[in-house]
Amino acid sequence: MAVHVVEHPVIRHKLSVIRDKTTSMREFRDIVGEITLLLTYEATRDFPMEKRPIETPLCGMDAHMLADEGRIFLIPILRAGLGMVPGMLAIFPLAKVSHLGIRRDEKTARPSTYFYNVPPDLAGSTVIVVDPMLATGGSLNAGLTMIKRSKPKLLRALCLIASPEGRTAVESAHPDVEVYVGAMDDRLNDKAYIVPGLGDAGDRMFGT
Repeated sequence: MAVHVVEHPVIRHKLSVIRDKTTSMREFRDIVGEITLLLTYEATRDFPMEKRPIETPLCGMDAHMLADEGRIFLIPILRAGLGMVPGMLAIFPLAKVSHLGIRRDEKTARPSTYFYNVPPDLAGSTVIVVDPMLATGGSLNAGLTMIKRSKPKLLRALCLIASPEGRTAVESAHPDVEVYVGAMDDRLNDKAYIVPGLGDAGDRMFGT
């Protein structure tokens, strides 16, 4: 299964706070970062480790360290994905950040790419794509397809909320990519927005 719903009471609580339309822009931003941090724990629990010698105050030891810490790329799908980057950098401060701009046509709900800043060669690298809403799956599918051309060693994605339609679309197009989401909502409405959802994540995050 490509899409994993992270069932955790703290994540569910924090999602409920940002779903509330009275939540302020500042609080919305802060909590998006907190949820992202929690999702990252689950999405990276099987990351490879290696032993390196260190000296504690008492003695030397072979310490367990992330094997690929210096080869992690974070790729937010603009613009709303930018709000998830701070939560990830809190865990991976050495990660590099690339950007992928994909705009959804409000009439057709189909994605179009307007900005692509991803290294052409990601061989040996771990890539984590972040986008708050997995609605139709169009934007994430398009982004994953483009990123795969750079041949990353490992490719994953994080989303706050998903729809069943988006889940089906991603699992069909990219069954090899693990996607971690905080909640699976009921459906898409006639404008391809997730219901109950939280509205437009970008608008609420940036006050536009």
